[in-house]
Amino acid sequence: MTKNSNPEPVSKPRTVEQLVAGKPTSDGAGVQLTRVLTQQLQRRLDPFLMLDAFGSDNPDDYIAGFPDHPHRGFETITYMIAGRMLHRDSAGHEGLLSNGGVQWMTAGSGVIHSEIPQQEAGVMEGFQLWLNLPGRDKMCAPWYRDFAAADLPRFVTAGGVAATLIAGTSHGVMGAVTRAATAPLYLDLHLPAGTRFTQSLPATHNAFIYVYRGAVNVAGKTVPAQRMAILANESQTDGVEIEAAEEAQVLLIAGQPLHEPIVQHGPFVMNTEQEINQAIDDFRSGRLGAAA
Repeated sequence: MTKNSNPEPVSKPRTVEQLVAGKPTSDGAGVQLTRVLTQQLQRRLDPFLMLDAFGSDNPDDYIAGFPDHPHRGFETITYMIAGRMLHRDSAGHEGLLSNGGVQWMTAGSGVIHSEIPQQEAGVMEGFQLWLNLPGRDKMCAPWYRDFAAADLPRFVTAGGVAATLIAGTSHGVMGAVTRAATAPLYLDLHLPAGTRFTQSLPATHNAFIYVYRGAVNVAGKTVPAQRMAILANESQTDGVEIEAAEEAQVLLIAGQPLHEPIVQHGPFVMNTEQEINQAIDDFRSGRLGAAA
């Protein structure tokens, strides 16, 4: 862990454009979750397609998990705060995601995978973020990597904010994953009471925060727990400033928009209806996720 990381001064911080409350839903074999970033926000928060938050100590809410299902055309980033989930996919990858770990999967041309809880009691909590791929990469070879909690870069600011850096660069530290096309930044911030965190951001990048513990203040706007704050895109801004009067835990996510058509049909996200129809046909015929 890096202590007293390089500061990132912000002279004109972004404001909050909108607060969003997630929608309770279920997915997989009945897993209860909250869809924070919905399909209606995909264009506004390009290159991000979805953010699900899940968290329960009731096994009935998660025990059935996510049996075999397909994906094509994007990446999934699963961040496990607490609990244990086993991943298996048609490309031959297998990994156990546990407390504090991250699973990064590039579906590309297509994978069929399952995510099954490896616990029958206790808390399961975490997030799954969907990150779009540019059209030129949507049919790339699938890729997968697990990061144990100990493998994720971490730093503590001079003010005492502890950060886990899943993607991108922050305060002189490089994250576990970088992507040239979408330049994703994915930070998990733990802010003690009375602290502040600043992060420089290109004015052209779309950005949001999700508060999952406590509450924070962004440019005079209170963002309570279980709320996403979409950060305004204003041409002269150079970053974001997050203040915590009380102890808080926050995801800060930003990325470079692709400005490409987004056509989604369930687990397939492509640029055209024709490509979606091809994905459906490939899945039904057994070609999607099949060994080359």
